[in-house]
Amino acid sequence: MGRYLVRRLLWTPVLLLIVGFITFMLVQYGPGDPVEVLQGQYRDPEVVARIRAQRGLDQPVMVQYGIYIKNALKGDLGESFRYRGQSVAGLIADRALVSSQLALAALLLSLSLGITAGLFAALRQGQWQDAGIIGAALFFYSLPVFITAPFLLLVFVLWLGILPSQGWGGLLDSHIIMPALILGIPGVAFFARMSRNSIVEVLGQDYVRTARAKGLPESMVYLRHVLRNAMVPVFTLAGLGLATLVTGAIVTETYFGIPGIGRLTIDAFRSRDYPVIMALTLMIAAAYVLANLIVDIGYRCLDPRIRYD
Repeated sequence: MGRYLVRRLLWTPVLLLIVGFITFMLVQYGPGDPVEVLQGQYRDPEVVARIRAQRGLDQPVMVQYGIYIKNALKGDLGESFRYRGQSVAGLIADRALVSSQLALAALLLSLSLGITAGLFAALRQGQWQDAGIIGAALFFYSLPVFITAPFLLLVFVLWLGILPSQGWGGLLDSHIIMPALILGIPGVAFFARMSRNSIVEVLGQDYVRTARAKGLPESMVYLRHVLRNAMVPVFTLAGLGLATLVTGAIVTETYFGIPGIGRLTIDAFRSRDYPVIMALTLMIAAAYVLANLIVDIGYRCLDPRIRYD
């Protein structure tokens, strides 16, 4: 296990360099010129030349990439084109904190309600409760954000008047309720289906029948033998959901005016804020690499039989 983790950690910088290089090339040769963003509506050739020299944009592409990586290793991700005078690292740190709180609330909602509903459906296998839960899961999973968001606004804001429509106040504020519901409801449906199918499969295994034949209480059978083994595939998706703690939800954050990573991403692409785009790409790639590593470690905790060569 230790050698496997070392290999994964050694490969992480290589993957980030590859992702960074591809993104940097797309930015350089894609449509739009970052100097146009910086100089505004005026087109003074002297201003253009001065901006290129200050930003190092007059250097060869590979030299620019080398300078960017060198500065990134020092924690300097550049200065935003859109938010003048603000560092990219500071912008992302503030927005990532907001997105992580929203994603954490949605993930906890999805896991708690989804696994509970899946367990209940598995225990009622073949009955109307089972069909009802799975049918409801398929229905809610298929609903897009642009349908659930207006419906929740209509019910909780316009009709009942108990929740705010926009804004952000933190993890324990009422502003997080509707965005967390919108992000969490599809997850509830997904985890309900996944956990239900996994639990039904585990219930038919020989070691479950053996545990019951030994006279173990049903609660012990479910906790030690059923849920622990059934949660392996669920844990995979839950672990990957950890990456969303920093990647943000673009549509939801934009819809509710939440100052998170998702809204920053939209603003960066609209204004061609290339330093922010580069930093966001690297951050998202690092988040998913780390999430996969956490999932691999968690496998050993759930099932000691799993070995890594």
